[in-house]
Amino acid sequence: MNTYLPLPVAFVRGEGAWLWDEKGHRYLDAISGLGVCALGHAHPELARVIAEQAGTLIHTGNLVRIPWQEQLADRLADITAMDQVFFGNSGAEVIECALKITRIMGHKRGFEKPGVIVMEQGFHGRTLAALSATGSRKAQAGFEPLVGGFVRAPFGDLDAIRQIALHSSEITAVLVEPIQGEAGVRTPDPGYLAQLRSICDEQGWLLIFDEIQCGLCRSGKWFAHQHENIRPDILTTAKALANGLPIGACVASGEAADAFTPGRHGSTFGGNPLVSRAACTVLDIMRSEDLAGRAAVTGTAMQDSFRKKLGDNPRVREIRGRGLMIGIELDREVNHIKQTALEAGVLLNVTQDSVIRLLPPLIIDRDQAESIVETVVTLVEDLE
Repeated sequence: MNTYLPLPVAFVRGEGAWLWDEKGHRYLDAISGLGVCALGHAHPELARVIAEQAGTLIHTGNLVRIPWQEQLADRLADITAMDQVFFGNSGAEVIECALKITRIMGHKRGFEKPGVIVMEQGFHGRTLAALSATGSRKAQAGFEPLVGGFVRAPFGDLDAIRQIALHSSEITAVLVEPIQGEAGVRTPDPGYLAQLRSICDEQGWLLIFDEIQCGLCRSGKWFAHQHENIRPDILTTAKALANGLPIGACVASGEAADAFTPGRHGSTFGGNPLVSRAACTVLDIMRSEDLAGRAAVTGTAMQDSFRKKLGDNPRVREIRGRGLMIGIELDREVNHIKQTALEAGVLLNVTQDSVIRLLPPLIIDRDQAESIVETVVTLVEDLE
């Protein structure tokens, strides 16, 4: 169906941070499949594990125990210091899971119409409830009627949250991305997430962090909220979890972890042996290679280099990000720069029409990182 507008290139092979097209041309990957291929392409250990598991057992369904799924849940519980995990196939699916938990919890509190506070310009997926929670009219247009129960607040505005608390009596949860990805890599002021935690505790609300894009080492920590030493009630993660195989996880603690009973939610493919073993391997590699630490160091170096070379450029409104999640906001629409970058041998992305978004594999080395910087700087300097 006519749902994508792909660049005129097809890749047939990858290795690390490199991709090769059908004609043998090589490209440096600065978007990693929209933040998915954190280990790069064709990681040898992951490829070995996937092949071995595919030759042993791919799928059974959740009618029986799945030991690899249990091991993956244990790893995620350890990393997040949380209690229970539900596995789906994508970020949107685990957002739906989180929202269903808020409905159950709200009804338990006697609310007729449980509500969730969401952020302007937030992005949570394209299924109907996730789309309804998303703060983009462009993404929502034409899909009405949307799912109700969402109250919007400006991202980073704590006073707006407090005002909603005064005037809305059936709020059950706050849903927020610790770093807004699709909105242009927007980071809140320090302390914002911790203050949200305090407000939710005061009000008896669930705090939900959508870390589908900013999680799993990309920000320089396992999860971006950990920079503020807090813990949500519900966490969603997906994209990089199996480095390209489809999986998402909704992790919960406390009452939220016990909201479901058998039959209330499920997934045919979610957390099958193949994807669960792959995800276990991804997490093990991330830990053993300290990819969070590498992302912090390499990302800081890239942002410093961008600020040094583009900080005085009148076309650049802001350079922002955390770890290897970087946005360069320009004063004009620059969607065409994706094609220009491709011709220069770099694959990158533009979001919100004017923000160059960089989500390179976490395994990039300094030379590759600087090559991305040099290419982007040249592209920006050549803008008319």
